[in-house]
Amino acid sequence: MTPRESGGPPDGLPVRVAMDGLPARVRIYEVGPRDGLQNEAAAVPVRVKAEFIRRLAGAGLTTVEATSFVHPRWVPQLADAEQLYPELAPLAASGVRLPVLVPNERGLDRALALGAREFAVFASATESFARANLNRTVAQSLAMFAPVIRTAAEAGATRVRGYVSMCFGDPWEGPVATADVVRVGVRLLELGCTELSLGDTIGVATPGQVAALLDAFGRAGVAPGRLAVHFHDTYGQALANTLTALRHGVTTVDASAGGLGGCPFARSATGNLATEDLLWMLHGLGIETGVELSALAATSRWMAGQLGRPSPSRTVRALTGD
Repeated sequence: MTPRESGGPPDGLPVRVAMDGLPARVRIYEVGPRDGLQNEAAAVPVRVKAEFIRRLAGAGLTTVEATSFVHPRWVPQLADAEQLYPELAPLAASGVRLPVLVPNERGLDRALALGAREFAVFASATESFARANLNRTVAQSLAMFAPVIRTAAEAGATRVRGYVSMCFGDPWEGPVATADVVRVGVRLLELGCTELSLGDTIGVATPGQVAALLDAFGRAGVAPGRLAVHFHDTYGQALANTLTALRHGVTTVDASAGGLGGCPFARSATGNLATEDLLWMLHGLGIETGVELSALAATSRWMAGQLGRPSPSRTVRALTGD
């Protein structure tokens, strides 16, 4: 079914009407292959993962988080990192950024041995999630990351991103204090992270909370150019929260093609913000991304077929007729 047949716009694109106070361009940090596929009940074959990443890059995404070098016992869906990453060498050579998540020095060593040069570490703003996800306190996890970040820099890493999870709410502890999030984020920057991704892991944030957190980081001396946002759409707030972040100067947004993902360590977390839904909003606002929406929707439809279920992205369904 074509967009015209489904009642959508004849060219499959939103009407572009700009708004004041928004950036001219946004970088999309695609997390589907890692954060999306790690939440699948069964592991996806390496050949399918590699093709997925190639198609994402072909649609114009220039930053695609490829995989995670965690112990297979913790995330068995990504146990094939050593097999997958070499398949992506031609993409890396062409300039596509392929960051990988590394939980500790052992994971970093594995990634470095395969030629990876862009990394991410995953911290928590709350004690409960730090114990569930890392089996450590917040302080212990930050101490664990210190040599990882230092060694990565010494090995020639181009970037090290610091994820901060549970920035707005925690399923065990409830609302999260803004000061706790800022403290963890600032410490990651002090350790050498080049960027912070602020995660609404269980999708409970609303725009007022987002504005308050970004203002707090500003008062702590952290420029919005060093921040990214990572929203889950549990309560349908991800796009509203993203727009709030853009108004506060953030220009890097995490999203997952087709809305894949959740969090294996927080069962109340539902899918990530779908990249296609984000693109529909950004392109409608006249914000450049370099990503071709129709090609990305086709990629997500293909991936949904590989997984045996429809894409949860509203935009994918609208554009493809699924």
